[in-house]
Amino acid sequence: MTPSVSVSYLGSEFNDFLFASIGESRNGMLLSVLSALARLDLDPWQEAAKLARLPEKTATQRLTSLIAELPDVPSAPSDAGTIAARLVALLPHKVLPNIPARETLLGIGAMTKSRTIMYVIFMILVLGIQWIAASRPPPARVNNAHAPATSTALAKEPPLNSRQ
Repeated sequence: MTPSVSVSYLGSEFNDFLFASIGESRNGMLLSVLSALARLDLDPWQEAAKLARLPEKTATQRLTSLIAELPDVPSAPSDAGTIAARLVALLPHKVLPNIPARETLLGIGAMTKSRTIMYVIFMILVLGIQWIAASRPPPARVNNAHAPATSTALAKEPPLNSRQ
């Protein structure tokens, strides 16, 4: 399920709609609009805002199709239309602004972009330093400790058999 936007941000204008009962599920539990939309993997508050912006007839048709998609609610298609009409009447009548996605509210989109930019800049910097280091000639060795000693001729002794 898509994480939903905080209820406190949206206020309570959708409470009557979201907490209204659709009917009983097959296991005998009452099913609210909120739980039905969540079962359909829809954000209940965003879906309520979309329905509130639609004309009443279009909103009723959309909600009817959503109710018909629910797998564990035993209702005939005509019942779904009646239920949807009753529920759409509970939506606020004013035109609501477009509700931003959760990522937008939390600033995650901007944060992700800025992190990506910072990462790219960092990688360019690292690669540039490596390129500069690789293109420099190696430093000359100035260490005298390992310089070859001057060759001196050692006096050779004559062989033992020679009598000179």
